[in-house]
Amino acid sequence: MNIIILFLSAFLSFSTATNPGTNVATEITVEANDRMQFDTKEISVKAGEKITLTLKHVGKLPKQAMGHNWVLLKEGVVVKDFAMEAMKAKDNDYLPKDSKDVIVATELLGGGETDTITFEAPAKGTYTFICTFPGHYGIMQGTFVVS
Repeated sequence: MNIIILFLSAFLSFSTATNPGTNVATEITVEANDRMQFDTKEISVKAGEKITLTLKHVGKLPKQAMGHNWVLLKEGVVVKDFAMEAMKAKDNDYLPKDSKDVIVATELLGGGETDTITFEAPAKGTYTFICTFPGHYGIMQGTFVVS
């Protein structure tokens, strides 16, 4: 009897851990450095999946000189146009206020800082993530693929 209970307990634990409908978030860590680089160019997730994304600025330079954020844009947003608007938003850490183009964004970080955000993956599609600090978007961008 104890063996059956142990087996069922293990089975239920496994099925819950692998069920995408549970409340367990998929954890993703992205590192940014003083050379204007994200350590990943592509992130793949499933539509509706709960995501906990941590941005770590592993450099040493302060936010004013080499700030980094991670901004997920809606599908179809022209990255260059958005980045030009973002550069005008210095008082809001280079993120346009009330922008309808942003799905989710971290805070702007300086060297040694970390920020974590939790969100639900959008609908199936291919999205772009960027850093909006002036001049960074050309190099610091990647693809967020939702299946």
